[in-house]
Amino acid sequence: MEFERRREELVQRLRDRGTIERDVTAEALRAVPRHEFVPEDRRREAYRDRPLPIGEGQTVSAPHMVAVMVDRLGLERGDRVLEIGTGCGYHAAVTAEVVGEGNVFSVEYVPELADQARETLDRLGYEIAVRTGDGHEGWPEHAPYDDAYLTCAAEQVPSAIVEQVRPGGRVLAPVGGPRQELVRLTVRENGRTERETFGGVRFVRMQGG
Repeated sequence: MEFERRREELVQRLRDRGTIERDVTAEALRAVPRHEFVPEDRRREAYRDRPLPIGEGQTVSAPHMVAVMVDRLGLERGDRVLEIGTGCGYHAAVTAEVVGEGNVFSVEYVPELADQARETLDRLGYEIAVRTGDGHEGWPEHAPYDDAYLTCAAEQVPSAIVEQVRPGGRVLAPVGGPRQELVRLTVRENGRTERETFGGVRFVRMQGG
């Protein structure tokens, strides 16, 4: 009950600040027990709006950033989504709360994190496919996707990921070097993309490639 209260207070703070724009995003954050995805010694910090270390030099994004990314993609029920950078599985779980079970496909470069995320997601009852591999390659076996996003920063969005998103679909990613911007690409019929930016962000670097 204490974790539920803290989670509700966090979501309410994000709504009051205008960080969460859509009701479906707020409901997804309310539904996912973030404390189950972080190391046990970090659970008391789970509902602070900050990144937390999850091992292997990686972090789980702050809840406000997860909310922003769900909102900016405009995720809808039934969307088929590719995630690059599973991490602990928290962001994938929030996405699944919006788009529905069986619609999220996630790629994680670090085998230990992929295994841990699968265990946590399975234990909590989420039907999310997790593959260990290089995110630069996407996951072509399940393409085309309606949406894709990266939870790690790249110098540019890998072309394979763009190619696996259907025309009209969108890709959201932190792009750049030490200074990054949150970038949204809308894929068009001719394979070209339209680019929008949403300000500065800071993410861990994408591995592989």
